[in-house]
Amino acid sequence: MSKKVLVLGEVRDGSLRNVSFEAVAAAKTVAEGGEVVGVLLGEAVQSLGAELIQSGADRVVVVENEKLKQYTSDGYSQALLAVIDQEKPESLVFGHTALGKDLSPRIAAKLSSGLISDATAVEVAGGNVVFTRPIYSGKAFEKKIVTDGLIFATVRPNNIAPLEKDESRSGEVSSLSVEIKDLRAIVKEVVRKASEGVDLSEAKVVISGGRGVKSAEGFAPLKELAAVLGGAIGASRGACDAEYCDYSLQIGQTGKVVTPDLYIACGISGAIQHLAGMSNSKVIVAINKDPEANIFKVADYGIVGDLFEVVPLLTEEFKKLKVHS
Repeated sequence: MSKKVLVLGEVRDGSLRNVSFEAVAAAKTVAEGGEVVGVLLGEAVQSLGAELIQSGADRVVVVENEKLKQYTSDGYSQALLAVIDQEKPESLVFGHTALGKDLSPRIAAKLSSGLISDATAVEVAGGNVVFTRPIYSGKAFEKKIVTDGLIFATVRPNNIAPLEKDESRSGEVSSLSVEIKDLRAIVKEVVRKASEGVDLSEAKVVISGGRGVKSAEGFAPLKELAAVLGGAIGASRGACDAEYCDYSLQIGQTGKVVTPDLYIACGISGAIQHLAGMSNSKVIVAINKDPEANIFKVADYGIVGDLFEVVPLLTEEFKKLKVHS
């Protein structure tokens, strides 16, 4: 049965995050031939509506307000609930990001709805929309359906392929005026500690360092390799605890969960907490001096050796390949 599905387009630094397009693709499946309506919240975001439509949304509703310039759960909740009240959708889809993980349960509770979080796949089977999500730190997967009420879900970045953009595709981009009031918190300034460049949670290539990098300076060869491959830098908790890098780079059960096309683990032993954050990567390469390191059990390719010798060699080879490609 066709459905109207709302998709929250997530904006960062004036641009739509990639997970927004992945959420649109998921919404297309959920809609079963129905209407996919993009939602943009913020300040001066109207111009981004066309990009959502080119990526598969049928139309877009925009709520602009100076109080939405920076994310707050109070402000975004008021704006999104106003859109929901106007559109009356049968389903809502968010990205499983820091924003999505904060906002989606708040909205679901307001609507007395259940929530399927961190979905890695969406399909229609037996007349139901079926969501697949990891459990037990990624060791197993469960399939879930919604039997009553709204279908409400968040999708993990880098797992659902976005639709191919069609610049000839057109649709309505409308505005909705919402009074944002009674904010309990106001964000005056955002200070980012994460390194510049590719967003770690959405990166297609991640180069991670563990205690084996030995120091903050030990990340230098990893950063050079990441630059060549257009990837992001990550780290194990051990490296963060040793103050080799900021905790914003931590990957694992208590850090970020990443699912890149290529994950290169350098000097990481492979504690279960770290594996929970990266074991679903498509291709895993492990570099470690210890042939018995646990990381080799999940790696597709393993290199036993000193990362300070191996990583520079890899960097040079990738540079050669890029020159000849």
